[in-house]
Amino acid sequence: MKTFTTFFLLFIGSSIFGSIDKNSITKERILLTIKKSADYMASEVSNHGGFLWTYSEDLSEQDGEAPGRKTQIMVFGGTTTMGNLFLDIYETTNDSQYLKYAQKAADALIYGQLASGGWHYLIDFDIDGIQDWYNNVASKFKTGMEEYRYYYGNCTFDDNTTQGATSFLLRYYMVTLNPAYLPPLKKALDFILEAQYPNGGWPQRYPLRYNYAFNGLPDYSAMYTLNDDAMSETISLLLRAYEKLGDIRYLDAAKHGGDFFIISQGPKDQAAWAEQYDMNLKPCWARTHEPPGYMVRQTIHTMNTLSELFLFTGDNRFLKPIPAAFDWLESSKLRVLENGHSEFARMYEPKTNLPIKCDLLKEEDAQGHQLYNYAPVDKNIFLEIMERKESSEHPILKQYEGKSFRFDLEQMKTEFDYIAKLDKNDRKSVYYKYFDSEHKWHDKADNQKVEKLLNSVSEKGIWSEDVKIWDVHPGKISDTKKAVKGFTINTVYKNIEILLEYLNAN
Repeated sequence: MKTFTTFFLLFIGSSIFGSIDKNSITKERILLTIKKSADYMASEVSNHGGFLWTYSEDLSEQDGEAPGRKTQIMVFGGTTTMGNLFLDIYETTNDSQYLKYAQKAADALIYGQLASGGWHYLIDFDIDGIQDWYNNVASKFKTGMEEYRYYYGNCTFDDNTTQGATSFLLRYYMVTLNPAYLPPLKKALDFILEAQYPNGGWPQRYPLRYNYAFNGLPDYSAMYTLNDDAMSETISLLLRAYEKLGDIRYLDAAKHGGDFFIISQGPKDQAAWAEQYDMNLKPCWARTHEPPGYMVRQTIHTMNTLSELFLFTGDNRFLKPIPAAFDWLESSKLRVLENGHSEFARMYEPKTNLPIKCDLLKEEDAQGHQLYNYAPVDKNIFLEIMERKESSEHPILKQYEGKSFRFDLEQMKTEFDYIAKLDKNDRKSVYYKYFDSEHKWHDKADNQKVEKLLNSVSEKGIWSEDVKIWDVHPGKISDTKKAVKGFTINTVYKNIEILLEYLNAN
């Protein structure tokens, strides 16, 4: 990676500022934009080094995944995102100030690390108020967001929360070799090892809880969970941890996670994967909008992780489930589009392999939460539903009644064939190129994109846009958001990454 020395940064930080052409793309101008944005995020937006997701321009309102209190930060999508961004900037510029910003993010995560070693979705610096927030705000969503309905007080693998925090601490430690950060890192990795079931799988949350059954469904948090790449992210992290720290336990646990994927694959004529499994390794309900079913998205992601394990270990057993999974994808296609891509339903019923449709019902449960109905349908009926959804302006219909996935299945087959034929030396190089990256550029940076970003950044260093903030009234069921002028962590991250890629490519 190309770097710019501290001497160069000090030089451009002097009287040359006044001579920079504000209408041209120069390294100096890009570096100044990055600095202005990072300084503002760290000094004005940050809360003890951490971040939520969405902010109004005047910082008077903010949200995480759920309505956010001013005392809260999000682990995933907020604090780990900005922490990794600061490290990206540091590795490009060699300016130690960005390393200090990353350290504050690491410190915030360590503050919120639970005694067992993992993380909850969010960190609240007013811990005495969090139960009231759950009771009167987080649990009041009319549809969805059921993971916030109760405060378990334990750690989660959902949404790359514990894995993402651990991965950031691993990266920060490897960059700095600061011994103070090794104990919390090892504590987190030990937690991940402890949480693994004997068959190689992981629950969604740990320590295990069974407290919160609702709407006739058992508590799903102890189920084997692949949803949102919970196990895939865990395996990838453990492989990196073994590479960096050399503890064989991490490699063994990662491989055992692959063993779970092998034993949880569906039967021969439905050799796919579900989002969650019960203790008998059968697809099962999780949240009320997550019925038992074999999932296209999760099947593809599991195949990718098995390929990752093969590339890292050279063990062919991790490739053996993949041909049957391709057979299932072939048999489950709804249609082939004009561009050659295949279209699939989101989920398919076990045994019948019929596409599953969702209806959002008018009925509500006793607490006022809206209910759903799921039913298998013929693929032609599902396609009709998809056409109605695409032509509809109704947000609920667009979100719930039907969802499909479209991708180039033939290209996927070509890529897997390429991986399977690699020799030992090539396997590791492909692994490092595609799987061991600690950050991924969001988009290719061209002159037009960079110029647009440089011209649209505010004086504060943010990219203002119309954002949605939860419009909540404590104690009342609600699903509404209000539009305000503001900015998001995701936009700041994406835009600075584009600028960094431009610097590294030129």
